[in-house]
Amino acid sequence: MAQRILGIDPGSRITGFGVIEMVQGKAVYVTSGCIRVQGKALPERLKSIFDSVSQIVADYCPDQLAIEQVFVKDNIDSALKLGQARGAAICAAMTRELEVFEYTPTQIKKAVVGKGHADKAQMQFMVRAILKLPGLPQEDAADALACALCHHHTHESLSYIKEVNR
Repeated sequence: MAQRILGIDPGSRITGFGVIEMVQGKAVYVTSGCIRVQGKALPERLKSIFDSVSQIVADYCPDQLAIEQVFVKDNIDSALKLGQARGAAICAAMTRELEVFEYTPTQIKKAVVGKGHADKAQMQFMVRAILKLPGLPQEDAADALACALCHHHTHESLSYIKEVNR
């Protein structure tokens, strides 16, 4: 049975999304894109994220959600807004009772590129190569697809470890 994973790269202005399907152990591209919310108050942007993720879940019927965790670099206000955007996406997934898995940016980069400090261009290149896409995906969509791929790789590794330890 094929499994679908929705990856989310949250943002209060642009939220990337990507759906992959696991078919016989291989990741197959389903869809990706960006939810763009501009010029509105934060509560309206959060509702837009919630509604858009809800629609993506309804349209593509993923089994699981993989989402990037918040990290605070310099701007605490930005991190708080990012956390709220994540919350809106997670709530949308939970209304359909999806399992939610969270990954740090470093985990995602290591899983997809092989090093934890990869840049955006490296992420786009590897996502394109792994999923055999005809062109580079948009940055935020590539990050969301990378999050979904990270979840797949992590899940596969854990399944293998459990099988070996039986």
